[in-house]
Amino acid sequence: MASPGGTSSGSCSPMTNSGSDEDLQALMDQKKRKRMISNRESARKSRMRKQKHLDDLMTQVNQQRKENSEILTALHLTTHHYVGVESENSVLRTQFMELNSRLNSLNEILHYMNFNNQADLHSQMMIQSDSLINPWSLLLMNQPQTAYSDMLLQY
Repeated sequence: MASPGGTSSGSCSPMTNSGSDEDLQALMDQKKRKRMISNRESARKSRMRKQKHLDDLMTQVNQQRKENSEILTALHLTTHHYVGVESENSVLRTQFMELNSRLNSLNEILHYMNFNNQADLHSQMMIQSDSLINPWSLLLMNQPQTAYSDMLLQY
């Protein structure tokens, strides 16, 4: 039923209803704007973190490239030294083999000379013992021995 103020007790007036809806709508719009601002700020921070991470990665890439270049330079230098040492080692091996061969030859000559010296010593000792027995054999030793063909035929 109608009340003297023109409003019924069971229903809301269109003015009160629309004011409440507008307040609710304004509150929702304000929350939406805050959420949008918050989302934009989060997105901006995310982009900044992403950019910082990308910058850090680029710095690492540059650092790794620099280190790689230094390592390659050291590798080339070491390889160059290695080739030089290998070459020198090859020359030294060849010289060692040549000197070793010379040493073996000299040892053979010494062995031969020692053997001949021992034989000469033995023959000298025999001559000395002969000379003690027959002193005239020393005189014959210095005389040249000639063989004639008719002497050879006799035997």
